[in-house]
Amino acid sequence: MDSVLTSAEYMDSHPPQASGRIEAHASGVSWGAVIGGAFVAAAFYLILLALGAGLGLSVLSPWSNVGVPASAVGMAAIIWLILIEMIASALGGYLTGRLRTKWALVHTDEVYFRDTANGFLAWAVALVISVSLLASAGASMVGKSAELRSQASNNLAASSLDPNAYFVDTLFRSDRAGSVNNDAAARAEAFRIFTHALLQDQIPASDQGYLVRMVAAQTGVSRSEAEQRVSAVIADARQAEDTARRVTARLLLWFFLALLMGAFSASYAATIGGRQRDHVKSV
Repeated sequence: MDSVLTSAEYMDSHPPQASGRIEAHASGVSWGAVIGGAFVAAAFYLILLALGAGLGLSVLSPWSNVGVPASAVGMAAIIWLILIEMIASALGGYLTGRLRTKWALVHTDEVYFRDTANGFLAWAVALVISVSLLASAGASMVGKSAELRSQASNNLAASSLDPNAYFVDTLFRSDRAGSVNNDAAARAEAFRIFTHALLQDQIPASDQGYLVRMVAAQTGVSRSEAEQRVSAVIADARQAEDTARRVTARLLLWFFLALLMGAFSASYAATIGGRQRDHVKSV
């Protein structure tokens, strides 16, 4: 047979009653192709993610004025995340469309919709797989961090892992001899007050007054200087938290854009693979 009828031509030459009986036993989702394409997309994404992390660490230096600036690396990392999401999703979607079974007695528009849906499903399954693997790795790192905190709980090393510990240390800076060995209990109490103050819109007057007296007693500075120090340190900490919030918000927006483009790439690539699959002629 030299030519192969398309789905639309077959539908035009056969009565709809017969096609309806056959269509009732056909599934619109090729789960084998979907799962296979999803695993390929997830694996390829993790490979490209590791490659990007390695390249980023190779050009980034912890020393000032050495290597590529951190801002340039951050923008390159965002672009890389978008690219690898699109590439991995497109590969998984194409394989999903190319490896699916051929749907006979189905109109061309329905075939196009099913290929798009199968590609989208492959992207969704790949996303779940990738998030599960990354979450498992993150949980393992958090477990090790919690173990280190429990081991260091007796000497305040646990609180030193908190970013706010730096701001608490600035409260007790002093040029007075022997001030380095400040009371550990006072520092721990100040750390708790400071952390509680950052969770509110404004620090309570009683907490601020107590913290001012504590800083003045530990550092030997005047009360007015202690008040200025407490106010300045709290303002700096709030500014640091606001900066971190804005950076996180921008990162999440870029991540949303990357996922959206990945979903589109997988769906469109699945239609390409499905179209090529349907045009394969019997030997």
